[in-house]
Amino acid sequence: MTDDGLTRRATLEYGGTLAAGMAMAGCSETADTGESGTPSGAYTASISPMGEVSFDEPPETVFTRLTHHADMAFALGRGDSLTAMHAPDYYDGLWNQFVARLPGVSLDWAGLYSSWQPTKEKLYALDSDVHLADPAWITKQDVWSESDIDEIGSKVSPWFGNSLSDTHQEPAPAYADGYEYYTLWEQFEIVSRAFQEQERYEALSAVHDDLLSTIESGLPAESERPSAVMIASHQMEEIYAYTLSNPGFLTSHTRPLGARDAFEGSVESASIVDYETLVEADPDVILFLGGFEPGTSIEQRRELFREDPVASEMTAVQEERVYPQGARYQGPILNLFQLEMTAKQLYPDVFGEWPRYESGPYPEIPADERLFDRQRVADVINGTL
Repeated sequence: MTDDGLTRRATLEYGGTLAAGMAMAGCSETADTGESGTPSGAYTASISPMGEVSFDEPPETVFTRLTHHADMAFALGRGDSLTAMHAPDYYDGLWNQFVARLPGVSLDWAGLYSSWQPTKEKLYALDSDVHLADPAWITKQDVWSESDIDEIGSKVSPWFGNSLSDTHQEPAPAYADGYEYYTLWEQFEIVSRAFQEQERYEALSAVHDDLLSTIESGLPAESERPSAVMIASHQMEEIYAYTLSNPGFLTSHTRPLGARDAFEGSVESASIVDYETLVEADPDVILFLGGFEPGTSIEQRRELFREDPVASEMTAVQEERVYPQGARYQGPILNLFQLEMTAKQLYPDVFGEWPRYESGPYPEIPADERLFDRQRVADVINGTL
């Protein structure tokens, strides 16, 4: 670890006690007394389950595990600072389908360390300035203990992330006391403080607020809304079905749109279903997760539905309302696109027709039919506010 790396290193307080070890190397000494002092640029940010975290200066290199955190770093102008993320090549391809519609913005996550099952040794080697990940999630893996989490937090850099807000999962006993659940945008605001990028957050939050206001003002009465289900499947061998209004940030792009649950509560989200179950639910709209991923053919999935004697009976198939989606573990940038996209897919008469999509980037929506300002978002990411 270089001296320069140590000056950037943030320090973490556990239960009010400052973590010892190498993380303290970022603290300066008072010139005239030689006593340890607090750097003039030091600041704190607080997030569950870590509590208050102290930083000497904004992190420059960022470890992530899940894509909602990777997208947050990207939104704050730190897309190139990532050292790790889950399935980087897959999500690089998926995210770039949307980034293509942001003028002058680029993203390159290909080749990063794939951190779905990170090792302690690799985190030492990556030497990231912050671990934008949730230790309550990391310790779900048998190879990680609380002492391992504390060791990385004190000898490498702090943890600063929250993931169990995805579906309001129950934390392990060690993290259960006081664990807080955040909306996607609440957590994004907290993360922006850790990076000292509150202005970027405020600008993007204003775009998000305007988009939600547009959606809320246009929603038809509940009785006039379509029934819908979101699914994910590889070659339609096993079909995972997701309902659209569950608590947690995984539904932050569908819950505000208020579509009716096609299963009417009879199927839990993330259940495996067959064609017969889908036909019985008979959704008006099917949202297909991963339909934008470059290696996935949404048209092939539609064709499989049409050719099957059972699946072809569904209203969504007969009326050609099987639409692509991006990812549930979305950060703020993907959330904006997915809110716009899903609004058009569910309510074309209100928010404008969704273009038929078969492959390639997010469709080019005519300027007067867009629900948010692409240039404004691009300016925020690029720091040209």
